Amino acid sequence: MSQQRPDRSTPRKPAARPDASMSLLTNVMDHSLDDGYAEAAARKSAAGVSGLPRTLRAKLGLATGLVLAAVVVTVGAAQARISAPTLAKEREELIHRIQKGTSAADTQQKRVDATRDAVSRMQHEALKTHGGDKVDLLALLSGSTEVTGPGVKLVVDDAKDAESSGGGPRESSGFSDTGRVRDRDMQRVVNGLWESGAEAVSVNGQRLTSLSAIRAAGDAILVDNKPLVPPYTVLAVGDGQRLSTAFQASADGQYLRVLQENYGVRTKISAEGELMLPPAPSLTVRTAKPQAGAAKADGADTGKGTS
Repeated sequence: MSQQRPDRSTPRKPAARPDASMSLLTNVMDHSLDDGYAEAAARKSAAGVSGLPRTLRAKLGLATGLVLAAVVVTVGAAQARISAPTLAKEREELIHRIQKGTSAADTQQKRVDATRDAVSRMQHEALKTHGGDKVDLLALLSGSTEVTGPGVKLVVDDAKDAESSGGGPRESSGFSDTGRVRDRDMQRVVNGLWESGAEAVSVNGQRLTSLSAIRAAGDAILVDNKPLVPPYTVLAVGDGQRLSTAFQASADGQYLRVLQENYGVRTKISAEGELMLPPAPSLTVRTAKPQAGAAKADGADTGKGTS
């Protein structure tokens, strides 16, 4: 008798719900209020406790607090409205004072320029009287006149990070060895240009004369007591290409190259076909006068004098 073959088929599982993977979202939607909060709210409701005050005293306290808050807001708004015209008036007065001061400064500057022009004309006439045909040369050498012509443009700037260390041409311990351009660096640059044949020199628009001084005040460079900021643009009137070659071959040009290599000081020199240098803002005229009492008793002049 043949035996019935056992049924090896596994029982069929029920089909999964489409939203089975969203059980967490479904739970959140079905229980929007946490069970603990719901239970606490139910206990408070059963005990007859409400969120609003029920006694007359509590209601009066709440009303008083709301009234005080409204009063504070109202008073603050009123004060802001009252002070607004005052602040606007003070602002207008300040603007008027600034404009008035600016106008007065412009007027004074015009007077200074007019007086400077008058002095320049008188100096020019005096030079004509005593200098003859050398007036133009004297004006050029003294820096009292504007100069145009070919020359060299040299731009000297601090290093990008303004930090460096190591040996180099800076032997003085008065300044730290950094990538910043110092006053003595500019002194050597200007003297090197004069020595190389420059006829007139200016630094950042400040005309240099034989009496000009380049000094330092902290880290700032002063030219005739006027502070300058980098980059420093040096203009020198002369034979452009020859002046550039002579300066770069000079000791001061080599000094500038060492600053560039050792400290990262940035430099750029170029020969220009046309430059314009302004006149010096002020000139100090020095003349020699006989010293009082310098003559001998017999009236003979000793020849001694003072400046």
